[in-house]
Amino acid sequence: MSATSPAAKKDKKFRGVVVINRETCKGCAFCVEFCPLGALELESDYNAKGYHPPFLAKPELCNGCDMCGHFCPDFSIYGYREKLEQVAA
Repeated sequence: MSATSPAAKKDKKFRGVVVINRETCKGCAFCVEFCPLGALELESDYNAKGYHPPFLAKPELCNGCDMCGHFCPDFSIYGYREKLEQVAA
């Protein structure tokens, strides 16, 4: 069963969330490089310091592993897992 199949999505119990402080980011792109799932990209816009901060380009891929946060030298980004509510059928 592939990760994008409807059955796989139905069984998913959490989603990844990424929090980014755009203004403290210096655009080093470590978070983008070390994201194991390729969920992050750099924005085309600049922050107040003149850098391109990251954004969650593919939220469906993020698993909240926080690798982005582990490698950020400025603590401008972190990830976490958010539990999905179980909907009774």
